[in-house]
Amino acid sequence: MNIGELLMAAVVFFSIITFVKILSSHFLKRKIIKTGHFDRAEILDQNSEIEVKKQVQYDQYPALKWGLVAFFGGLGFIVLELLGTQYPQFTEYRSAMPYGIFFVFTSLGFLLYYVIMSKKAKE
Repeated sequence: MNIGELLMAAVVFFSIITFVKILSSHFLKRKIIKTGHFDRAEILDQNSEIEVKKQVQYDQYPALKWGLVAFFGGLGFIVLELLGTQYPQFTEYRSAMPYGIFFVFTSLGFLLYYVIMSKKAKE
């Protein structure tokens, strides 16, 4: 599997998810408007106040978030380099294992940020 195939799969899945989200939001807004709740139809907009309050609560420290993501991404690259010296199949371009290891470490950075912010939000 090369990078082009991986990128194509990511774009296709992202497009499908975006399409389903837009379509379901449209049908839900239409149903709210048909039932006569015009004042509540704004609840699904991306720029509503509810959405902004949630974002402010969990995105107070963007430097911490991207610092953790960069740190764990770099840690993933270090692990890949160490594994590449011991096992040569990690350096082959046909293997998807290096991508998986890198994305697991990057997602660990995001998860650690989420745990830190969840504890901070409870305080």
